[in-house]
Amino acid sequence: MLRPLVVCLGLLCLAPAAIAREAPSAPGLDAVLAAGVLRVGSTGDYRPFSYKDPASGEFSGFDIDQAKSLAETLGVKLEIVPTTWSNLSADFEAGKFDVAMGGVSVTFDRQKKGLFSSPYMREGKTPIARCADKSKFQTLQDIDKPGVTVVANPGGTNEKFARASLKQAKIVIFPDNTKIFDEVAAGRADLMMTDASETLYQEKLHPGVLCAVHPDKPFNFAEKAYWLQRDIGLKGFVDQWLHQSIETGAYQKIYDKWFK
Repeated sequence: MLRPLVVCLGLLCLAPAAIAREAPSAPGLDAVLAAGVLRVGSTGDYRPFSYKDPASGEFSGFDIDQAKSLAETLGVKLEIVPTTWSNLSADFEAGKFDVAMGGVSVTFDRQKKGLFSSPYMREGKTPIARCADKSKFQTLQDIDKPGVTVVANPGGTNEKFARASLKQAKIVIFPDNTKIFDEVAAGRADLMMTDASETLYQEKLHPGVLCAVHPDKPFNFAEKAYWLQRDIGLKGFVDQWLHQSIETGAYQKIYDKWFK
């Protein structure tokens, strides 16, 4: 009577292993190394972090160069997976990429769904306006008035901050983040509130037209990091790569290329 029981137990023990072999591998460091590809989700509309050329389809930017460095360190190929700010979380949860890179801010909502690398940049929301109007929008109280039009891109932390901070000013959602600053420059909006690093970059692209408003003293505190699928091995590798690149000067070299 014992022998059939032993056989059944053996089959039960083998069943989970068989199921595991048939199931797709979970996203993480082992899966990246096995596939030989690092899939990086990026919006391609957030200079200088990530920009997709509409003609060639090629991605460039600070975090694209960082992604290339990370893939090289891993010894795998890099695949950029296009996404949008509105779809970023859904694409992340669907496992369409291993890591999101491209000026992604750390938020608690995103932390619930994955892991963040060590932060690589301290940030905060601050206005950018036409240079002639720079002195008019120093505080949130200056901005939150009837007759003031604030433009924001949909689905990200810029829209979330604007809606949380403004009750009287008009908020206009503009769908194309690559052209959104033209709305301010042309006078169709008074200002945009975005990350301090982006205001400085756009000021450089629009000299004498657009000016960053106190980028050294933003309205809030935020940090940028790389948003990873929930795998401790992948986080450990990315953190060590980031630490080494900062200490060796590789990070600074890429930073200077895009921000100075």
